[in-house]
Amino acid sequence: MASPKTIALDAMGGDHGPEVVISGAALSLERQPALSFIMYGQQPRIDAVLAQHPALRAKSRVIHTDHIISMNEKPSQALRRGKGSSMWLPLEAVKAGEADAAVSAGNTGALMAIAKLVLRPMAGIERPAIAALWPTVNSECIVLDVGANIGATASQLADFSLMGAAMARAVFHIERPSVGLLNVGTEEMKGNEDVKAAHALLKSVDVLPLEYKGFVEGDQIGQGAVDVVVVEGFAGNIALKTAEGTAKQIGSYIRAAMTSSIVSKIGAFLAQGGFRVLKEKMDPRRVNGGTFLGLNGIAVKSHGGTDAFGFASAVDLAYEMADSGLIARLTADIDGFHHRLSAAAAGGSRPHDTTGSMLGKA
Repeated sequence: MASPKTIALDAMGGDHGPEVVISGAALSLERQPALSFIMYGQQPRIDAVLAQHPALRAKSRVIHTDHIISMNEKPSQALRRGKGSSMWLPLEAVKAGEADAAVSAGNTGALMAIAKLVLRPMAGIERPAIAALWPTVNSECIVLDVGANIGATASQLADFSLMGAAMARAVFHIERPSVGLLNVGTEEMKGNEDVKAAHALLKSVDVLPLEYKGFVEGDQIGQGAVDVVVVEGFAGNIALKTAEGTAKQIGSYIRAAMTSSIVSKIGAFLAQGGFRVLKEKMDPRRVNGGTFLGLNGIAVKSHGGTDAFGFASAVDLAYEMADSGLIARLTADIDGFHHRLSAAAAGGSRPHDTTGSMLGKA
């Protein structure tokens, strides 16, 4: 049975503020009645929207603040002047144990910077990563990092693998998720040195809370070749934006083709059930929500321009990860992985030079 969880919301974040945030929370509450909320922002605006959702109002507490982080504010500025804002306060609630997760549709860079400062990276984690749900032909997979870091060392990519696997267990309920490293080919000699070293590093540890599948290529992400795809943030963000753009492009092609003639319009009418299913599968709102993994607390970033349906998906994701005990499991996974690396390095059990150098750094 689902356990009660409290989600802290940046009610002013995103392009539409409380109108979307609160309506999205109401949708999520319908699916997860065990939820309760703390909402931070301008109380008159929040109360006006809450009045339209009596069930949500009964499960919510509003904390007033006039301080808002704008969508175009630089992360450095947000760190200097963000304390007490509607973005900062939810993260402090998570840190203090008043909330189980925080969700914001606000400025991504500012949210990442503040989350790192308030929640702090886990012991053994050099860089947190942003993980995104990605639609596949079968269901969904997780891709990380999709923009938190530019570049990553082999040990950081290995940590991303563990973080992604922990999220997959929480969201997909798979005990040993399959993990692949995104590369320019599946052959072992391909890729840059960090990717090849990460490949050797993951192969060097006999017992992992995941099933490492080796390299995967970009076209295999949508095929669902693995449950978790690991990549450094620069390439990951490009892959994400390319996929989003391609989905919109295909949608435009289909609409144009189906309205190009009378015959096409008749065919579109007859096939509207199939098109409805296709639209649902390609709807980015279903998988809205990027998670900051590697912090001592759960923080979820919703797309700033999403609607209530999309924001509800981000809240659902936060709830699932909190309900699964993600932070405790991930902490145990990271500690165990680094302990095995240290033991292997001390014993000299892996003679390969590249692997050995990375074991020494881990």
